Formats: sequence, structure tokens, C-alpha cells
Amino acid sequence: RSKMLGFATNTFRTARTVGIRFASTSNLKKTLIYDEHIKLGGQMVDFADWAMPVQYKDHPKADSIINSVKHVRTKTGLFDVSHMCSLRWRGKDAIAFLESVTVADIENLAMGKGTLSVIPNENGGIIDDTMITKTSDEKGDHIYQVINAGCAVKDLEFFKQKLGKFGGDVSMEVQWEDRGLYALQGPEAVKVMQRLIPVYDFKYMNFGDAQNMVMDGMQIFVARCGYTGEDGFEIFVPGENAVKLWRKLIDQPEVHPAGLGARDTLRLEAGLCLYGHDIDDTTTPTMAGLSWTVGKGRREPGARPFTGSDTILKQVAEGPKSVPKMRVGIMSTGAPAREGAEISLPSGEVVGKVTSGAVSPILKQNIAMGYINRPHNKTGTEVVVTVRGKSNPGTVVKMPFVPTQYYKAP
Repeated sequence: RSKMLGFATNTFRTARTVGIRFASTSNLKKTLIYDEHIKLGGQMVDFADWAMPVQYKDHPKADSIINSVKHVRTKTGLFDVSHMCSLRWRGKDAIAFLESVTVADIENLAMGKGTLSVIPNENGGIIDDTMITKTSDEKGDHIYQVINAGCAVKDLEFFKQKLGKFGGDVSMEVQWEDRGLYALQGPEAVKVMQRLIPVYDFKYMNFGDAQNMVMDGMQIFVARCGYTGEDGFEIFVPGENAVKLWRKLIDQPEVHPAGLGARDTLRLEAGLCLYGHDIDDTTTPTMAGLSWTVGKGRREPGARPFTGSDTILKQVAEGPKSVPKMRVGIMSTGAPAREGAEISLPSGEVVGKVTSGAVSPILKQNIAMGYINRPHNKTGTEVVVTVRGKSNPGTVVKMPFVPTQYYKAP
């Protein structure tokens, strides 16, 4: 019974961390493979108004959240990320428009390459983080973009407002509820993909590369990327083949379904931000340690300006000294830190707050990230994290907590 209670508590804490609610899913949006989740024992919850699995149980391939994290790190997990919103930008001025609303250097991005970027506001804060890929299809060259489910409505409204003032040749195609988007993550993901698409040599596909492919007669768009720190792929499939592709992947012996609980722990171990927690519209790229997302071509004199560029470029040029606080990693003892926990110096001075925290199943240690006032953000700084009224000693450490395994082609 004590183990069951501990498991339930861990599940609740994970759910609270990723911003999900245990509630009836009858009025929520559902991805095209909702019924497949139910068949696999998916525990469905409310995440950004979508019914999504936090974990699976009562199925031969179902794992606890802890074991799901371990399975992704050693074999392969399959995530349904169809709740995220896909966009395709077309027209001769599409690059110019997207560069006006993101920090990405899309002009110099090679065809078939993708990059993480951010959508900034007028003050340099982050409206959303986003993946941007330069690609082509039967309609021609275009930009493929993925935005977060919880931010999609405000992102789309922001884009529409900017489009109204832009006036160039650009169109936005929204692909959201009518397609499948799956993340196949883990060291054996490439073995699965190579077996299912033998005509393509994945040995030469770098992390960040993207390609149109065919699997079992299905047209799919495959990007070698992910949100776990592992090697892996995100796969876009038109709606008519959404169920077929999911079943094809989940039937592979290496593959287990994975839910939001495992995904949140995996991304934290990898030191990756969760929007609304580790970054928001008051956080600039420099504060978040994301200055590297600002493309080199965007920093040059005379480069095309973007929303908030005056603030962002000034901070990027001056470095951390230009901001009052920085995102850091923390390892602590005692109870694991959770979002909102105060971070203090041993002297008692409060210097920051935790934004994400968990027990790492891989390290078997407490890990957290948060923001600490400069200059106390330096690696090795001893801190105290307050959890439920208790002061637990901790140390500022470098991220990622678990080494990333992003693939680099020979």
C-alpha cells in the first residue's frame, strides 16, 4: 500500500508540474488516436484543453512514469504530440515575415534543416518557443513550424495581427486537429525507423534534419529531433493515416507508449524549458540561457529587425551581465523541490525561485531548474531550497543533468 500511495503521489506531482488536470475528458479536444490511447490503458487528463495520456497502465507495454523514463533512455518510447500545432508558411515573403516575428536566421538555414527558436514580444520576453524547419512538398518550398498547444491560440492571434501589418506575399496554413504528430524517442528509435523505411539511410541524417518519406505507403514528414535529450524523430502524418502510422510504430518490439509524465521528467533531465514554467513573456532569451537561438545573421549590423530586437540584441551582445537573473540547474537533498520553491543563500538571503523540479529516475537524485539573481547563479554556488517549510541544501550545477545524445552524422 505504501508503494501505491507513493506512486500516486508521484503521479500527482508530475501532473501538477506539467500543468495538467485530472478531470472528465468529455468536453476536451481529442487527437486522432484518442481511442488508441484508451486501448493501451492511457490515463487521460486535461492538458491545454486536450485529452492526453499522462501515463499508461494495465497493458503489456504500459510502464510506470519512472520505468517509462528508463525505457526511453535505453530503448524507445512513442509520444503522441498531436496536441501541438503545425504551421506551414508559403509565399515569396514567408521568410521575411517569419524573421520579423522570431529570432531565427531562416534566410541562411539550409533546405531540410530545422532549428529551435523563440517568438518574442515587444519587450523581448518570450511568447512561445518553437521549432522552425525549411522544407518543401508538392506545393513547393516553404517553412514548417511547430508551436506549443497551450500557446497556440495566442500565437496564432499574434501572427494574424502581424500579418495584417506586414502586407507581403505570405500565407499561413494551420494543421492542427486534422493530422497526427508523433515523437519516437530513444537510442533504438533509429533502428525502428531504418527497419520500417529501408530505402533511406538514416546514418546520414543529422539531429535537426528533416525529410519527406514514405512508410508502408504512407506519406510522412520526418524530422530528427525531440524533447527528451535522446536521439529520436518527430513524424507528421496526414489525418487519413494517423491511426495506421501509430499502430505501425507501437507494434515494433522496442517501442512502448509514453505519456506526459515521462515527457516532463525527460525534458527536465535534459535541461530543456517548459513554456509557462521555465520561460514566459517576462523572460528574455539571455535570462533563459537561450541566446544561442538568436541566429548569427540576426545579430549583424543592418540585419532585418524582429519584435523586441532592440532589447534582445543588446542583451545578447552584453551577455549575462545585462540581465538581473539567469536560469540555472540545481541539485539538492531532502524532499524534491517543486515549482515556486524559494532559493536562498546559506545566509538566508532569498535569491531566486524554482520553476521545475523532480526526482531524476536516471540519476536517483533531486534535480530542479529555476532563476537565481546574479551573481549567485555561478556553478558551484551553495544554496538552500525551501520545500514545505524545510530548508534543504543544494548546489548550482550545469545542465543538462543527464548527457544529451543528439546524433551527428559521420
